[in-house]
Amino acid sequence: MQEEFLDIEELKMSARRENRAAAVQYIYMCDISKEPHTPEYLSAFFAEKKRDRSFYAFSEELIAGVFSHLKSIDKEIGNAAENWSIERICKVDLAIMRVAAFELMFRPDIPSAVSINEAIDLSKMFSNADSKRFVNGVLDKIKAHACLKDATIKFVK
Repeated sequence: MQEEFLDIEELKMSARRENRAAAVQYIYMCDISKEPHTPEYLSAFFAEKKRDRSFYAFSEELIAGVFSHLKSIDKEIGNAAENWSIERICKVDLAIMRVAAFELMFRPDIPSAVSINEAIDLSKMFSNADSKRFVNGVLDKIKAHACLKDATIKFVK
């Protein structure tokens, strides 16, 4: 039986979700193609989109944030994904979790429930049926760790 994937261009999405989807696509594309993240590669990616690049400002923030903090994000994902190395994680799921982990770890202005729910919805769109449980479990652990670190920082002050 062939799995059906949702076409994001045909879905009515909020602007933020569409931006998250674009960030996931770009991060996935860089990972699969082994192309480094560069301004030229990013421009070529957005040139293929149907909307003006200005629409994707939030996506660009997410992409820049993920690549700026990639080592710490991947370390958190690796720690939270028990018995899974980063190399073994499905690349689509990894791209989704990188975006959400960036939000959880470095964007306190975005509620953690929103980041996790958006990641689950993106995994339903881009990945397989089992993906949403894996993504949710990993991100819940990252959220708990981020909250613990935040509470410790507040307590120490």
